[in-house]
Amino acid sequence: MTKIQKILFKYEDTKYADFSAKLVPTLPREAFIGVRAPSYKSILRELSELPPSETQNFLADLPHKYHEESCLQIALINKIKDYDECLAALESFLPYINSWAISDGLNPPVFKKNRQKLLPKLQQWMKDEKPFTKRVGMLLLMKYFLDDDFKPEYLELPSSIRSEEYYVNMMTAWLFAEALVKQWDTAISYIQNKKLDVWTHNKAIQKACESFRVSEEHKEYLKTLRIK
Repeated sequence: MTKIQKILFKYEDTKYADFSAKLVPTLPREAFIGVRAPSYKSILRELSELPPSETQNFLADLPHKYHEESCLQIALINKIKDYDECLAALESFLPYINSWAISDGLNPPVFKKNRQKLLPKLQQWMKDEKPFTKRVGMLLLMKYFLDDDFKPEYLELPSSIRSEEYYVNMMTAWLFAEALVKQWDTAISYIQNKKLDVWTHNKAIQKACESFRVSEEHKEYLKTLRIK
C-alpha cells in the first residue's frame, strides 16, 4: 500500500463505501474505500506534509486502484494555479476517468480565468470517443460558457452528439436544462427544432421544469414540446 493510500484508509467508512458504490454503478464495490467529501481537506493537508515527489508520483501513477484516489486526483488538479500545467495534468488523467462522480468534481479556477484558451480543448473533448471525456467537455462548457460571454454557436456541437452512453446523454440534457435557465432565447430554439435525440430532448425539458430558476410560464410552454 502506498503512503497516499494509507492516508486515504485513515478516513475509511465502510457504510459510506456501500452507499457510494450504489451511486456509482460503473465501478465495483471493491473500488471504494468510503471517504466522505469533507475529509479531503484534511487529506490534502496531510499530503502537503509529504515530499513533493510523492504527490507527483501519485498523479503520474495511473490508473488508480480506488475511486477515492481518483477523487483526490481531481482535487489536486483543481488546485493547480498554472493553466498549462493544469491542462496537462487533466489531459493525462482524462482517459482514466470512469465515473460521473470523478468527472463532475472538476472545476479548476485557473480554467475559468482562461476560458477562451480552454474552449478549443472542450470542443476536442466533446468529439472524443470516451464517454467521460465527452462529459467533461460538456460539463466545463456548462460551467464556464453559459453566462456573460455566451455565444449561440456554443450549443451547436453538444446538440449534435449522439450516444448510447447514459452518462453522456444525461450530461447533454443537464447542459441544455442549464442553457434554458441562463440563455432561454437561444436554448429554446434547440428544443423547438428538435435538435436533440428524443430521450435527451425530453430529459432536458424534465430537468428544466424541475428547476426553481425557470419561470412557470416557461415550464408550461416546455411541457407542450415534449416528444411522445
